[in-house]
Amino acid sequence: MRRAFSLLLGGALSCAVPQARAEAPAWVWDLPGSLPAPRVPADNPMSEAKFELGRALFYDKRLSGNGTQACGSCHLQERGFTDGRVQSPGSTGELTPRNAQGLANVAWHATYTWANPALVTLERQMEVPFFGSDPVEMGVTDANKPEILARLAADPYYQKAFEAAFPETKGRIDFKSVIAAIATFERGLVSTKSRYDLYLDGKLELTDAEQRGHDLFFGEKAECHHCHGSANLDDQIVHAKSRDVATPFHNTGLYNVDGAGAYPRPNRGVFEVSGEPADMGRFRAPSLRNAAVTAPYMHDGSVATLEEVVEIYSRGGRKIDTGPDAGDGQMSPVKSDLIVRIDLSPEEKADLVAFLRCLTDESFLGSERFADPWPATTRARAGTSIATPR
Repeated sequence: MRRAFSLLLGGALSCAVPQARAEAPAWVWDLPGSLPAPRVPADNPMSEAKFELGRALFYDKRLSGNGTQACGSCHLQERGFTDGRVQSPGSTGELTPRNAQGLANVAWHATYTWANPALVTLERQMEVPFFGSDPVEMGVTDANKPEILARLAADPYYQKAFEAAFPETKGRIDFKSVIAAIATFERGLVSTKSRYDLYLDGKLELTDAEQRGHDLFFGEKAECHHCHGSANLDDQIVHAKSRDVATPFHNTGLYNVDGAGAYPRPNRGVFEVSGEPADMGRFRAPSLRNAAVTAPYMHDGSVATLEEVVEIYSRGGRKIDTGPDAGDGQMSPVKSDLIVRIDLSPEEKADLVAFLRCLTDESFLGSERFADPWPATTRARAGTSIATPR
Protein backbone atom coordinates (compact mmCIF):
# COMPACT_ATOMS: atom_id res chain seq x y z
CA MET A 1 0.00 0.00 0.00
CA ARG A 2 1.36 3.41 -0.87
CA ARG A 3 1.88 5.36 2.34
CA ALA A 4 3.75 8.37 1.03
CA PHE A 5 1.89 11.59 0.61
CA SER A 6 2.67 14.84 -1.12
CA LEU A 7 1.55 18.41 -1.25
CA LEU A 8 0.31 20.34 -4.24
CA LEU A 9 -0.11 24.07 -3.78
CA GLY A 10 -1.20 26.84 -6.05
CA GLY A 11 0.55 30.19 -6.20
CA ALA A 12 4.16 31.26 -5.97
CA LEU A 13 6.70 28.97 -4.36
CA SER A 14 8.83 31.73 -2.86
CA CYS A 15 8.14 33.87 0.17
CA ALA A 16 7.63 37.12 -1.71
CA VAL A 17 5.45 40.05 -0.69
CA PRO A 18 1.86 38.84 -1.27
CA GLN A 19 0.04 40.75 -3.97
CA ALA A 20 -3.59 41.77 -3.56
CA ARG A 21 -5.75 39.41 -5.59
CA ALA A 22 -9.46 39.17 -6.11
CA GLU A 23 -9.33 35.44 -5.38
CA ALA A 24 -6.46 33.75 -3.57
CA PRO A 25 -5.43 30.34 -4.92
CA ALA A 26 -7.00 27.45 -3.04
CA TRP A 27 -4.88 25.12 -0.96
CA VAL A 28 -5.12 21.55 -2.25
CA TRP A 29 -3.85 18.44 -0.47
CA ASP A 30 -2.89 15.96 -3.21
CA LEU A 31 -2.93 12.63 -1.36
CA PRO A 32 -3.31 8.92 -2.14
CA GLY A 33 -6.68 7.37 -1.38
CA SER A 34 -5.17 5.45 1.52
CA LEU A 35 -4.35 8.64 3.42
CA PRO A 36 -6.96 11.34 4.01
CA ALA A 37 -5.99 14.95 4.35
CA PRO A 38 -4.71 16.04 7.76
CA ARG A 39 -7.06 17.52 10.30
CA VAL A 40 -6.90 21.31 10.09
CA PRO A 41 -8.68 23.50 12.65
CA ALA A 42 -11.80 25.13 11.21
CA ASP A 43 -10.72 28.50 12.58
CA ASN A 44 -7.31 28.32 10.88
CA PRO A 45 -7.77 27.02 7.33
CA MET A 46 -4.76 26.60 5.07
CA SER A 47 -3.85 29.27 2.52
CA GLU A 48 -0.76 30.05 0.47
CA ALA A 49 -0.62 33.62 1.77
CA LYS A 50 -0.73 32.39 5.36
CA PHE A 51 1.93 29.76 4.65
CA GLU A 52 4.25 32.42 3.16
CA LEU A 53 3.71 34.73 6.13
CA GLY A 54 4.26 31.84 8.57
CA ARG A 55 7.55 30.99 6.90
CA ALA A 56 8.81 34.53 7.36
CA LEU A 57 7.69 34.61 11.00
CA PHE A 58 9.17 31.18 11.74
CA TYR A 59 12.64 32.50 10.92
CA ASP A 60 12.27 36.02 12.38
CA LYS A 61 14.19 36.69 15.61
CA ARG A 62 12.15 39.81 16.26
CA LEU A 63 9.43 37.52 17.62
CA SER A 64 11.42 36.82 20.78
CA GLY A 65 11.36 39.18 23.72
CA ASN A 66 14.98 40.25 23.33
CA GLY A 67 15.19 39.86 19.56
CA THR A 68 17.73 37.02 19.62
CA GLN A 69 15.65 33.88 19.02
CA ALA A 70 13.42 32.55 16.23
CA CYS A 71 11.48 29.32 15.96
CA GLY A 72 14.06 28.36 13.36
CA SER A 73 16.85 28.76 15.91
CA CYS A 74 15.92 25.39 17.45
CA HIS A 75 14.48 23.80 14.29
CA LEU A 76 17.11 23.73 11.53
CA GLN A 77 15.94 22.53 8.13
CA GLU A 78 19.12 20.62 7.31
CA ARG A 79 18.68 18.63 10.54
CA GLY A 80 15.06 17.72 9.84
CA PHE A 81 14.00 20.80 11.84
CA THR A 82 15.85 19.68 14.97
CA ASP A 83 19.00 21.45 16.21
CA GLY A 84 21.59 18.73 16.88
CA ARG A 85 21.85 19.66 20.56
CA VAL A 86 21.11 17.60 23.65
CA GLN A 87 19.20 20.58 25.07
CA SER A 88 18.27 23.80 23.31
CA PRO A 89 19.11 27.26 24.66
CA GLY A 90 16.27 29.74 24.83
CA SER A 91 16.50 33.46 24.16
CA THR A 92 17.94 34.10 27.64
CA GLY A 93 20.35 31.16 27.54
CA GLU A 94 18.21 28.92 29.74
CA LEU A 95 18.21 25.32 28.49
CA THR A 96 15.11 23.33 27.66
CA PRO A 97 14.97 20.03 29.58
CA ARG A 98 14.08 18.02 26.48
CA ASN A 99 15.45 17.46 23.01
CA ALA A 100 14.03 19.55 20.13
CA GLN A 101 11.75 17.43 17.95
CA GLY A 102 11.62 17.36 14.15
CA LEU A 103 8.77 19.01 12.28
CA ALA A 104 8.37 16.82 9.19
CA ASN A 105 4.69 15.93 8.66
CA VAL A 106 3.59 17.43 11.98
CA ALA A 107 0.18 18.09 10.44
CA TRP A 108 -0.61 14.41 11.09
CA HIS A 109 0.45 14.34 14.76
CA ALA A 110 -2.24 13.58 17.34
CA THR A 111 -0.37 15.25 20.22
CA TYR A 112 2.60 17.59 20.43
CA THR A 113 5.75 17.83 22.54
CA TRP A 114 7.21 14.73 24.17
CA ALA A 115 4.75 14.00 26.93
CA ASN A 116 1.67 16.22 27.17
CA PRO A 117 -1.58 14.51 26.09
CA ALA A 118 -3.43 17.84 26.35
CA LEU A 119 -1.52 19.55 23.51
CA VAL A 120 -3.43 18.36 20.45
CA THR A 121 -3.00 21.28 18.01
CA LEU A 122 -0.01 23.19 16.76
CA GLU A 123 -1.69 26.41 17.85
CA ARG A 124 -1.86 25.27 21.47
CA GLN A 125 1.64 23.81 21.38
CA MET A 126 3.10 27.07 20.13
CA GLU A 127 1.98 28.86 23.28
CA VAL A 128 4.61 26.87 25.19
CA PRO A 129 7.77 28.23 23.49
CA PHE A 130 6.27 31.70 23.09
CA PHE A 131 4.86 32.33 26.55
CA GLY A 132 6.42 29.65 28.77
CA SER A 133 8.60 30.77 31.67
CA ASP A 134 9.96 27.43 32.92
CA PRO A 135 12.10 27.34 30.90
CA VAL A 136 12.15 30.63 28.99
CA GLU A 137 12.32 30.00 25.23
CA MET A 138 11.05 32.89 23.11
CA GLY A 139 10.54 35.00 26.22
CA VAL A 140 7.26 36.67 25.25
CA THR A 141 5.51 38.31 28.22
CA ASP A 142 2.58 40.66 28.77
CA ALA A 143 5.15 43.41 29.32
CA ASN A 144 6.96 43.02 25.98
CA LYS A 145 4.10 41.91 23.69
CA PRO A 146 3.37 45.48 22.50
CA GLU A 147 7.02 46.05 21.64
CA ILE A 148 7.28 42.78 19.70
CA LEU A 149 4.12 43.47 17.71
CA ALA A 150 5.31 47.02 17.02
CA ARG A 151 8.50 45.59 15.47
CA LEU A 152 6.38 43.64 13.01
CA ALA A 153 3.90 46.42 12.35
CA ALA A 154 6.74 48.80 11.45
CA ASP A 155 7.91 46.51 8.65
CA PRO A 156 6.25 47.22 5.25
CA TYR A 157 6.54 43.55 4.31
CA TYR A 158 4.49 42.44 7.29
CA GLN A 159 1.90 45.16 6.75
CA LYS A 160 1.11 43.68 3.34
CA ALA A 161 1.62 40.03 4.34
CA PHE A 162 -0.83 40.13 7.25
CA GLU A 163 -3.42 41.85 5.04
CA ALA A 164 -3.09 39.10 2.43
CA ALA A 165 -3.13 36.27 4.97
CA PHE A 166 -5.92 37.59 7.20
CA PRO A 167 -8.31 39.71 5.09
CA GLU A 168 -11.11 38.98 7.57
CA THR A 169 -9.30 41.06 10.22
CA LYS A 170 -7.99 43.61 7.72
CA GLY A 171 -4.46 42.45 8.49
CA ARG A 172 -4.51 43.01 12.22
CA ILE A 173 -1.12 42.06 13.69
CA ASP A 174 -1.52 40.22 16.97
CA PHE A 175 -0.23 37.01 18.50
CA LYS A 176 -3.33 35.07 17.51
CA SER A 177 -2.54 35.76 13.87
CA VAL A 178 1.20 35.20 14.37
CA ILE A 179 0.54 31.75 15.84
CA ALA A 180 -2.03 30.88 13.17
CA ALA A 181 0.43 31.75 10.39
CA ILE A 182 3.34 29.80 11.87
CA ALA A 183 1.06 26.80 12.46
CA THR A 184 0.06 26.95 8.79
CA PHE A 185 3.70 26.96 7.71
CA GLU A 186 4.45 24.00 9.98
CA ARG A 187 1.47 22.04 8.63
CA GLY A 188 2.92 22.55 5.17
CA LEU A 189 6.26 20.95 6.11
CA VAL A 190 5.59 17.73 4.23
CA SER A 191 8.33 15.14 3.68
CA THR A 192 7.58 12.52 1.03
CA LYS A 193 10.67 11.69 -1.00
CA SER A 194 12.95 9.52 1.10
CA ARG A 195 14.28 6.30 -0.41
CA TYR A 196 11.66 4.51 1.66
CA ASP A 197 8.87 6.63 0.13
CA LEU A 198 10.19 5.96 -3.37
CA TYR A 199 10.33 2.25 -2.52
CA LEU A 200 6.69 2.34 -1.43
CA ASP A 201 5.82 4.06 -4.70
CA GLY A 202 7.58 1.30 -6.66
CA LYS A 203 10.18 3.75 -7.99
CA LEU A 204 13.29 2.05 -6.60
CA GLU A 205 14.44 -1.07 -4.81
CA LEU A 206 16.08 -0.96 -1.43
CA THR A 207 19.61 -2.27 -1.03
CA ASP A 208 19.92 -5.76 0.40
CA ALA A 209 20.82 -4.37 3.82
CA GLU A 210 17.96 -1.83 3.73
CA GLN A 211 15.51 -4.55 2.73
CA ARG A 212 16.63 -6.85 5.52
CA GLY A 213 16.35 -3.93 7.93
CA HIS A 214 12.88 -3.14 6.60
CA ASP A 215 11.78 -6.73 7.15
CA LEU A 216 13.13 -6.68 10.70
CA PHE A 217 11.51 -3.31 11.39
CA PHE A 218 8.06 -4.49 10.30
CA GLY A 219 8.49 -8.09 11.44
CA GLU A 220 7.78 -9.82 14.72
CA LYS A 221 11.38 -10.16 15.85
CA ALA A 222 12.41 -6.51 16.18
CA GLU A 223 8.76 -5.33 16.35
CA CYS A 224 9.69 -1.68 15.74
CA HIS A 225 6.42 -1.23 13.85
CA HIS A 226 4.32 -1.42 17.01
CA CYS A 227 5.45 2.13 17.90
CA HIS A 228 6.64 3.34 14.48
CA GLY A 229 4.39 1.62 11.96
CA SER A 230 2.13 4.44 10.76
CA ALA A 231 2.51 6.40 7.54
CA ASN A 232 4.47 8.89 9.59
CA LEU A 233 6.57 6.20 11.29
CA ASP A 234 5.11 6.86 14.73
CA ASP A 235 1.99 5.58 16.51
CA GLN A 236 0.02 8.77 17.02
CA ILE A 237 -1.54 9.85 13.75
CA VAL A 238 -4.68 11.86 13.08
CA HIS A 239 -6.35 12.97 9.87
CA ALA A 240 -9.52 14.67 8.69
CA LYS A 241 -11.56 11.46 8.84
CA SER A 242 -10.29 10.23 12.20
CA ARG A 243 -12.85 9.40 14.86
CA ASP A 244 -11.27 7.65 17.82
CA VAL A 245 -7.62 8.72 17.90
CA ALA A 246 -5.11 6.62 19.84
CA THR A 247 -2.51 8.62 21.76
CA PRO A 248 -0.21 6.05 23.40
CA PHE A 249 2.86 7.00 25.42
CA HIS A 250 5.62 4.54 26.27
CA ASN A 251 8.24 3.80 28.91
CA THR A 252 11.09 2.24 26.92
CA GLY A 253 13.35 1.29 29.81
CA LEU A 254 15.75 4.14 29.19
CA TYR A 255 16.16 4.70 32.96
CA ASN A 256 15.58 2.88 36.23
CA VAL A 257 17.30 5.07 38.78
CA ASP A 258 15.67 3.61 41.91
CA GLY A 259 14.93 0.02 40.94
CA ALA A 260 11.24 0.91 40.73
CA GLY A 261 11.41 2.43 37.23
CA ALA A 262 11.96 6.09 38.09
CA TYR A 263 13.29 8.54 35.50
CA PRO A 264 15.47 11.52 36.45
CA ARG A 265 13.76 14.79 37.33
CA PRO A 266 12.38 16.81 35.59
CA ASN A 267 12.09 14.40 32.66
CA ARG A 268 9.62 11.86 33.99
CA GLY A 269 7.27 11.83 31.01
CA VAL A 270 3.48 12.02 31.30
CA PHE A 271 3.95 11.61 35.06
CA GLU A 272 4.97 15.29 35.17
CA VAL A 273 1.46 16.17 33.93
CA SER A 274 -0.71 13.49 35.55
CA GLY A 275 1.10 12.59 38.76
CA GLU A 276 0.00 8.99 38.15
CA PRO A 277 2.68 6.38 39.01
CA ALA A 278 1.77 4.36 35.91
CA ASP A 279 2.81 7.33 33.74
CA MET A 280 6.42 7.35 34.97
CA GLY A 281 8.80 7.55 32.03
CA ARG A 282 6.07 7.46 29.39
CA PHE A 283 6.87 9.54 26.30
CA ARG A 284 5.43 9.87 22.80
CA ALA A 285 7.14 7.76 20.15
CA PRO A 286 8.57 10.33 17.70
CA SER A 287 8.36 10.05 13.95
CA LEU A 288 11.45 8.39 12.50
CA ARG A 289 11.37 10.41 9.29
CA ASN A 290 14.82 11.87 8.62
CA ALA A 291 16.10 10.05 11.72
CA ALA A 292 19.67 9.90 10.38
CA VAL A 293 20.03 13.70 10.64
CA THR A 294 18.14 14.30 13.90
CA ALA A 295 20.69 13.10 16.47
CA PRO A 296 20.99 13.09 19.43
CA TYR A 297 18.07 10.82 20.26
CA MET A 298 15.46 10.15 22.95
CA HIS A 299 13.51 12.76 24.89
CA ASP A 300 16.61 14.08 26.63
CA GLY A 301 19.13 13.70 23.82
CA SER A 302 21.07 11.20 25.91
CA VAL A 303 21.72 8.73 23.05
CA ALA A 304 24.21 9.93 20.47
CA THR A 305 23.84 7.55 17.50
CA LEU A 306 21.37 5.31 15.72
CA GLU A 307 23.65 2.39 16.51
CA GLU A 308 23.25 3.11 20.22
CA VAL A 309 19.47 3.38 19.84
CA VAL A 310 19.31 -0.04 18.18
CA GLU A 311 21.59 -1.52 20.85
CA ILE A 312 19.30 -0.29 23.66
CA TYR A 313 16.21 -1.82 22.07
CA SER A 314 18.06 -5.05 21.28
CA ARG A 315 18.93 -5.34 24.96
CA GLY A 316 15.39 -4.50 26.08
CA GLY A 317 16.39 -1.36 28.01
CA ARG A 318 19.46 0.69 28.78
CA LYS A 319 21.92 -0.09 31.56
CA ILE A 320 23.78 2.82 33.13
CA ASP A 321 26.59 1.58 35.35
CA THR A 322 27.68 4.69 37.24
CA GLY A 323 26.59 8.17 38.21
CA PRO A 324 23.35 9.63 39.54
CA ASP A 325 21.27 7.96 36.81
CA ALA A 326 22.73 4.47 37.31
CA GLY A 327 20.29 1.60 36.93
CA ASP A 328 19.17 -1.17 34.60
CA GLY A 329 16.21 -0.13 32.45
CA GLN A 330 15.75 -3.71 31.28
CA MET A 331 14.60 -4.55 34.82
CA SER A 332 12.16 -1.61 35.15
CA PRO A 333 8.80 -2.79 36.53
CA VAL A 334 6.97 0.01 34.67
CA LYS A 335 8.60 -0.52 31.28
CA SER A 336 6.28 -1.11 28.32
CA ASP A 337 5.48 -4.75 27.55
CA LEU A 338 6.61 -4.01 23.98
CA ILE A 339 10.21 -3.52 25.12
CA VAL A 340 11.78 -6.95 25.55
CA ARG A 341 15.25 -8.38 25.00
CA ILE A 342 15.58 -9.53 21.40
CA ASP A 343 19.36 -10.05 21.11
CA LEU A 344 19.84 -8.89 17.55
CA SER A 345 22.99 -10.11 15.82
CA PRO A 346 25.60 -7.56 14.70
CA GLU A 347 24.41 -7.96 11.11
CA GLU A 348 20.76 -7.43 12.10
CA LYS A 349 21.66 -4.29 14.03
CA ALA A 350 23.56 -2.95 11.01
CA ASP A 351 20.62 -3.78 8.75
CA LEU A 352 18.19 -1.89 10.98
CA VAL A 353 20.46 1.15 10.94
CA ALA A 354 20.67 0.92 7.14
CA PHE A 355 16.88 0.98 6.94
CA LEU A 356 16.65 3.94 9.32
CA ARG A 357 19.10 5.84 7.15
CA CYS A 358 16.93 5.32 4.07
CA LEU A 359 14.19 7.39 5.76
CA THR A 360 16.11 10.60 4.96
CA ASP A 361 14.36 12.95 2.51
CA GLU A 362 17.13 15.04 0.97
CA SER A 363 14.67 17.13 -1.04
CA PHE A 364 12.87 18.10 2.17
CA LEU A 365 16.13 19.03 3.89
CA GLY A 366 17.14 21.27 1.00
CA SER A 367 13.82 22.63 -0.27
CA GLU A 368 13.88 26.37 -0.90
CA ARG A 369 10.19 26.45 -0.04
CA PHE A 370 10.92 25.60 3.60
CA ALA A 371 14.17 27.55 3.93
CA ASP A 372 14.96 30.75 5.82
CA PRO A 373 13.69 33.49 3.47
CA TRP A 374 15.52 36.43 5.04
CA PRO A 375 18.74 37.43 3.22
CA ALA A 376 21.64 36.95 5.63
CA THR A 377 23.19 40.29 4.67
CA THR A 378 20.08 42.18 5.75
CA ARG A 379 19.06 40.13 8.78
CA ALA A 380 17.46 42.33 11.40
CA ARG A 381 18.64 43.52 14.74
CA ALA A 382 15.85 43.61 17.31
CA GLY A 383 13.32 46.35 16.60
CA THR A 384 14.56 47.24 13.11
CA SER A 385 13.09 46.63 9.69
CA ILE A 386 14.58 44.02 7.37
CA ALA A 387 14.52 43.52 3.66
CA THR A 388 11.70 41.75 1.89
CA PRO A 389 12.17 37.97 2.20
CA ARG A 390 13.17 36.25 -1.00
